[in-house]
Amino acid sequence: MPISPQPSSPIDTSRAHPARVYDWLLGGKDNYPVDEAVGEKLPPEARDAARQNRQFMNRAAAWLAAQGVDQFLDIGTGIPTEPNLHQIVQEIVPSAKVVYTDNDPIVLRHAEALLISRPEGATDYIQADVRDPEAIVRHARHVLDFDRPVALSLIALMHFITDEQDAHGIVRALMDTLPSGSYLILSHAASDVYPELAAQVVAEYAKGGIRLAFRSRPEVERFFDGLDLVSPGLVTSTRWLGSAPAPEPEPDAGIYAGVARVR
Repeated sequence: MPISPQPSSPIDTSRAHPARVYDWLLGGKDNYPVDEAVGEKLPPEARDAARQNRQFMNRAAAWLAAQGVDQFLDIGTGIPTEPNLHQIVQEIVPSAKVVYTDNDPIVLRHAEALLISRPEGATDYIQADVRDPEAIVRHARHVLDFDRPVALSLIALMHFITDEQDAHGIVRALMDTLPSGSYLILSHAASDVYPELAAQVVAEYAKGGIRLAFRSRPEVERFFDGLDLVSPGLVTSTRWLGSAPAPEPEPDAGIYAGVARVR
């Protein structure tokens, strides 16, 4: 299934955008000087955090596909970085369907070329904001069957949503649309693993016009209220392995990660 045609939106190159800063942290080239300026001021650990976060997503998606999950709603997709989620899950379940969502127009341009499904499955993309969950779900229903399990992926996204914007309520609203047997995959920057480092990162992003809401472990755990966390529970990203072999030991970069099942 091709990416749905959508109206082109102008790309604002005067302000940094989280998707493009993240691309820079991962070593990508699809960013602008304003994004690079933010990234260069971040401590070196920020690059480690981006890489470890991406590796968690890869492991979690592969584990869920191995459990038979064949529908994924990925919000906060970011600029495509191989392997993309659909490549991971369709390697295991070729007929898997994936709907991607991001609010940066540059992601749509790359999605049209790079987020292409295997013939047996489907990918689709919507330019939308997680703060409008109804619009995202309404679009996703055209591709995904919400009467069967869906994995909702929120990777390094919710720390860009403040408490005033009702971050926990947004996740609950999304999860309430999913049937029993669905899953939530979530990673989130920690405020309490390396507090001084976290404060530095928040301050540098703020200088670039990006608000961050790093959270403590109990605050992140609240996103999983009413769900059953799968082993090993809510841990730092390098400790969530799924069925993958243990990686080479390295310091955790201060990202909480977890996968949970809808009862």
